[in-house]
Amino acid sequence: MLMKKHFYAAVLALATAASFSQTLQEIITKTENENFESAARDFRALIAKDPNKGEYYFYYGENFFKRDDSFIDSANVFYTKGSEVNATYPLNYVGLGKVLLFKGNVNDAKTMFYKAVTLGANKNAEVYRKIAEAWLVTDNKNPDEAINLLNTAIKLDPKNPENYILLGDAQLEKNPSDGSGPIKNYKMATSLNPKSTKGILREGKLYQRGRNYQLALEKYKEAEAIDPNFAPAFREKAELYFLYQQPAKSIENWKKYLELNNSDYARYRFFSALYKNKQYNDAINEYESLKKTNYKNVYLERLAGYSYEEIGDKTDKAASTKGLEAISKFFKDAGSDFKYIALDYKYKGFLMIKGGKDTTGGIAEIEKAIAMDPSIADDAYGKLGKIFMDTKNYDKAIYYYEKKRNGDYKKLNINDCFDLGKAGYSKASKESRAINQEIEELKKKKKQETPELIDRSAKNKIMLLKSDSAFKRVVQLNQGYILGYIWRGRVNSLLDPNVESDSTKTYYDKAFELMKPEEREGTYKSNVIEILEYQGFYHVKRKDDVKAKEIWKRVLELDPANEKAKFYLNPPKPAAPAKPAK
Repeated sequence: MLMKKHFYAAVLALATAASFSQTLQEIITKTENENFESAARDFRALIAKDPNKGEYYFYYGENFFKRDDSFIDSANVFYTKGSEVNATYPLNYVGLGKVLLFKGNVNDAKTMFYKAVTLGANKNAEVYRKIAEAWLVTDNKNPDEAINLLNTAIKLDPKNPENYILLGDAQLEKNPSDGSGPIKNYKMATSLNPKSTKGILREGKLYQRGRNYQLALEKYKEAEAIDPNFAPAFREKAELYFLYQQPAKSIENWKKYLELNNSDYARYRFFSALYKNKQYNDAINEYESLKKTNYKNVYLERLAGYSYEEIGDKTDKAASTKGLEAISKFFKDAGSDFKYIALDYKYKGFLMIKGGKDTTGGIAEIEKAIAMDPSIADDAYGKLGKIFMDTKNYDKAIYYYEKKRNGDYKKLNINDCFDLGKAGYSKASKESRAINQEIEELKKKKKQETPELIDRSAKNKIMLLKSDSAFKRVVQLNQGYILGYIWRGRVNSLLDPNVESDSTKTYYDKAFELMKPEEREGTYKSNVIEILEYQGFYHVKRKDDVKAKEIWKRVLELDPANEKAKFYLNPPKPAAPAKPAK
């Protein structure tokens, strides 16, 4: 009877343990499905029932570690608590070591890993697997160490598919250009467990890495068919469609991901995807929603700042101000030890200029970004050129467009060239008026032009020639661009004020020729008047009064109040000579 009693007690204990283990595994699966917040609630319930189970704390810590860098400290709290409530459970020391690796403290991390292996009596395959994984998931990677650990795990537990998934990851980390070993191990994992969605997903990601997008998509769909609730499959499909440049399908799969995992963190990832897909207004809407839930994530403010800067104040009059507030909060929350990237400084700089009106400080931030990543220089200098062009600061606009050009017009797009030409013309035309006025004053005083004035004239001519070169590039890029020829005409009219060549007329004539008949009295009416005025002036200078009169009459038909046409067609009569005094 006593033996039977002990037997039933043992069976009850085993049944309870099995039920307990199954419950834990279900919650671990939620974490693997990236349903982090739901899993976190379940972990809290488990810990409330039995606060002395070390494994609960470890896997709760994993739930935080697998999210993103901003949750690392939370993960560390639970690894630490787990080691305190059950000092002999080895995996929490693996977790502590992983956090140390993340923070760059490699030697102390190794000490923690050694302790975990020792507590596992050198026979715990899961300890070896988790340490191997730790060597693959931080910036302080060591794939060789991971491979050695996984070979030991395979000897101890050869039928566990997780060994081969991690081994494939380690081989790929060691030699990113060779996928033969990794694919073999991923397939080994799926042969051991044909329903291993993780293994199938790894195969898909490897194909995607090799740019075999169709095969990758098939694998993601295969994982999805096995487990329709496997959220990572939809996330990977969304990322794949993004690479396919199919943003609509990308967002469609992100929305499916949200149906399976509609947590604040999942919505944050959706927000990130909207930003990547350049759907900045939608991204900002998600950001505003997340702010209302008090969701905390240091990267939230970063991408909000980026998105506000991208939409500009035309969409939202206060976008630049809001963006500056967001990016400033990001820098404040991230702190001085954060690993900032060039884009952080670039966007901060532009937001400081537009949202904070701090041009000097903003440019300093942008130059810092370019020093970190010279590849962003062209885009940054082009945007600076546009900002200064819009505020009519032509000197600065020219300076930054020329920095982007760096001696080669191929570095400028058509809008850059157009603005560079306009900035040069605007600056030179103002200087031309000032120079001509001074020359007239000198003539009245019967004085010669000063060396300084001659030098200014020479420099101004160089500015006009540069402006003409920019517009020349414009019409090379778009031979049918009417305004390109009109601006070339304007520049050349200043270069050739005495009509010594046909250059100005040639460009104006080309612009007129490209206009449709209905456009000449509509969209381009003011330009047509400008062209005809020049043609009238041209024929006057050529002493072709018949042609000049014909053209000035056309000007007057289009613009009855035109003073130039009136002056030519009805010149004022000379004043009668004064009668001699009696």
